[in-house]
Amino acid sequence: MIVGTAGHIDHGKSTLVAALTGADPDRLPEEKRRGITIEAGYAWLEVPGGDGQRIGFVDVPGHERLVRTMIAGASGIDFALMLVAADDGPMPQTREHLAVLSLLGLRRGAVAVTKCDLVEPARVQQVCAQVRALLRATPLQDVPILPLSAHTGRGIDALRALLYAAAAEPVALAANRAFRLAIDRVFVLGGSGVVAAGTIHAGSVRPGDELAIAPSERGLRVRVRGLHVHDRRADEAHAGQRCALALAGVERGDIGHGLWLVDPAVALSTHRVDLRLALWRDEDKALRSGTRVHVHAGASDTVGSVVLLDGDALEVGASARAQLVLQEPIAVWRGDRVVLRDASASRTIAGGSVLDPFAPARYRRTVQRLAVLDACERDGAAQRLAALLAVSSHGVDLAAWARAEGIPASALPEPAQSWLRAREAGHDWVLGEAQASEIGEAALAALHEHHRREPDEIGPDAARLRRTCAPRLPAPLWSALLGRLADGARVQRRGPFVHLPEHAVRLSESESRIAKKIAPLLEAAGFNGSWVRDLSRETRESEALMRTTLARMARHGDLHQVVKDLYFDVRTMQRLAAIARAEAERGDGGVTAARFRDATGLGRKRAIQILEHFDRIGFLRRIGDLHRLRTDTALFATAPEGAERTT
Repeated sequence: MIVGTAGHIDHGKSTLVAALTGADPDRLPEEKRRGITIEAGYAWLEVPGGDGQRIGFVDVPGHERLVRTMIAGASGIDFALMLVAADDGPMPQTREHLAVLSLLGLRRGAVAVTKCDLVEPARVQQVCAQVRALLRATPLQDVPILPLSAHTGRGIDALRALLYAAAAEPVALAANRAFRLAIDRVFVLGGSGVVAAGTIHAGSVRPGDELAIAPSERGLRVRVRGLHVHDRRADEAHAGQRCALALAGVERGDIGHGLWLVDPAVALSTHRVDLRLALWRDEDKALRSGTRVHVHAGASDTVGSVVLLDGDALEVGASARAQLVLQEPIAVWRGDRVVLRDASASRTIAGGSVLDPFAPARYRRTVQRLAVLDACERDGAAQRLAALLAVSSHGVDLAAWARAEGIPASALPEPAQSWLRAREAGHDWVLGEAQASEIGEAALAALHEHHRREPDEIGPDAARLRRTCAPRLPAPLWSALLGRLADGARVQRRGPFVHLPEHAVRLSESESRIAKKIAPLLEAAGFNGSWVRDLSRETRESEALMRTTLARMARHGDLHQVVKDLYFDVRTMQRLAAIARAEAERGDGGVTAARFRDATGLGRKRAIQILEHFDRIGFLRRIGDLHRLRTDTALFATAPEGAERTT
């Protein structure tokens, strides 16, 4: 259990921790000289009969200019120990620290009324009454209040017994979640190298584990060389403990206060966070959308602005959904608490619980998006996922969802048999049964309409159909949905094209005769293709009939017309597409006309014509001089044999 102190400067926080533990948490020379806490200090207390269990203490500073440090220290504590001096009574930082603890959602704690040896008993009773009134309507309203004196020892044993009892209570720790430690101290130790210390918010860690630094644009990884828990070497540390990790693979300048050490599976970085936000009761006016704030999350502090999602103003004491737009990236996970201070960082104004660390910049107030946030507020990961699937018309990426939850892959809920599922390149997409059925019916309706309007075409290609009826559905899910429809004999596939089973397009007798004649000629033409006039001459068929037949075959999906009167057979076009794909994947996701020309042995003009055809049919997309692979197409998904260079 981690106990965090709170209270006004000079109300005896460090003195009380020393009386409880026998260790002075003030460690800096300036702290010793001035008699105040500047940085958060740490100490521990052995639990009798606890099989080596220790209670950790985080002693935070009480000065108003050091509230930032106080918030960092309070993040991740299990038990709040607030101190109020009997001679002063509640002071400004008493109130602000109470605001921080309340906005962090702390419900376990106690209040120590200190320095009782300096005042009369009546004054002690008066201060206890003031404290009880101050706690009213906060998460800590029912915690015990203990009068004591660290100098005479009065009440110390009672407080220590209270802490022992609290440490013995079963607490739902986030042990089944991936490891996360909020870094609040970094130093270099001879023989150990770089050491990072902080509070473990979730999971467990052992020597030899690989961890990621978050947020990090460089994707930095480190290895745990060794660890200490409460000044004692350990083989494992887990949620609810203070821990120091000796790290390999990192320089002192790569890591610092405010960052996280996490399981690489849940490493993330975000500039936008959706959350349930509450405005503190002591504010004198509503919070307006667009307000600039300091955002404290874990041990980090950054500047951002508030965008309210439920109206344009948040009234005092009320809560609403909001989005934080941040200047610098942070790492937060669903359920994490954040505290907001005003733009000048002079007072604590609000706090909340993270709903979605991957908040969108667009469509953030739509009915569907707000329904997604409703789902994110459900209790329990499995319940949240089920609710999310029920309202997500474009599916859920289980990999991203697990990362947002801070859940390792091994702890993912097992998908239901009725869910549509597709895995691709680090993504694990699922779509709920109702949504899959709705999109499937929309696809069938779109095919019916297409066949009515274009009876001579076999059907649209899969990507075109997706853009018609499910443009936001990820391509892997769309392919899986078409596969399910095909397995149920509700659609049929012909190459990249999709059609209803009852829809058939047949060539006339004369067209079928021509098709048989031209097949070997088109194959022999290879990458150069065949012109209508040449095919007409070689088959001794009329040019008009040849042109009509080839156009009809192209609409059936049997040929590709690259430019007017120039045709390629399907297999040749598949080979050209495979070359374009390989060249794009070797480069930066796109292929230039020059590279495609060199890879195919074609002339520049013909190479450009083929690339432009790929652009038109949705296989590539031209951006500047590059023809980039589209991620939403099923065209040429399977490369044929023999996709090597042909001259």
